[in-house]
Amino acid sequence: MELPHSLTSPTSPCVDLKSLDNLQLCDREGTRSADSGIGELDELPVPQQIRISNITCDSFKISWDMESRGRDRITHYFIDLNKKENKNSNKFKHKDVPTKLVAKAVPLPMTVRGHWFLSPRTEYTVAVQTAAKQPDGDYAVSQWSEIIEFCTADYSTVHLNQLLEKAEAIAGRMLPFTVFYRNQQKEYFHQARDAQCNRMLPSVKDNSGSHGSPISGKLEGIFFSCNTEFNTGKPPQDSPYGPYRFQVRAEVLFNQNTNIYFGDFYCMYTAYHYVILVLAPEGSSGDSFCKGRLPALDRSGNRFLTCAEAEDGSLSFRHAQDVILEVIYTEPVDLSLGTVAQISGHQLMSLSTVNAKKDPSCKVCNISVGR
Repeated sequence: MELPHSLTSPTSPCVDLKSLDNLQLCDREGTRSADSGIGELDELPVPQQIRISNITCDSFKISWDMESRGRDRITHYFIDLNKKENKNSNKFKHKDVPTKLVAKAVPLPMTVRGHWFLSPRTEYTVAVQTAAKQPDGDYAVSQWSEIIEFCTADYSTVHLNQLLEKAEAIAGRMLPFTVFYRNQQKEYFHQARDAQCNRMLPSVKDNSGSHGSPISGKLEGIFFSCNTEFNTGKPPQDSPYGPYRFQVRAEVLFNQNTNIYFGDFYCMYTAYHYVILVLAPEGSSGDSFCKGRLPALDRSGNRFLTCAEAEDGSLSFRHAQDVILEVIYTEPVDLSLGTVAQISGHQLMSLSTVNAKKDPSCKVCNISVGR
């Protein structure tokens, strides 16, 4: 496929790009290009009933119906692919590249693939023209088809395994730890005690991290930390999430009945890198969600978070030194299983990862399909 720079978009001039947020299906008269070198050929059929299938995070198949009249004259397809307007979308270097694709007229459905202009979990609009290349090199074109919408998919396990390999490369040596902890404001724990039967309840994960991660906005869980200070071997006294800390013995959440999954690897324009892991009790709803979606890790032999059993049945735990682990536990946790106390450190809000956007230019934590 090549990218001609002078083709007229089907959304111009009769559709304001800002109105595409509310566009579901636009049945409208197509416009022929008035650009130099683009002519009209009434005999060329207009694509109808556009169909998108086999959608992945960086590819899709497209097909359509056409009248038989003039079909034998078609030499090329023009595909106008645009990201839907979204003021909150991640910024990345190819965001504003016009993606007017020119493809030779191959049998349908045709696969459109390209990580540099397709991002995971992103809404796009697409319209199609048929074209006939003339002896002088110019094109004659049909009217544009209707405009339709589709959304690319999450990362597949293949892509997540690529992220996993990158994360393993920088995880560093393993350090011992004994507790998981969760920092929040005092009101959070009052709410758990008074309105939630003394339990912390799972909530839907926010959109922090990799844009294509299948857990964002879908997996329900409770975030915990386990990183320790190198010099003390204990949890740090500073936190970005609140001055009150729930602390629980590691074996309560992570034991021989707990499955562990890799969820994400990202950074936020800093030198720190984060790894998201999911702890799901065997057979739980969270475990069912993760199976087939996330790479499963060996409980006692991975590079990030391990639980090893000694001959006497006791458990020991280690965490990776050189990444910040964010651990999602998928089930409710009763406050009586641990303790709540005020920490003596500061709230370092700049370290918060709530809805944090991944740095799309980082070569350490990005893969070929984008953010």
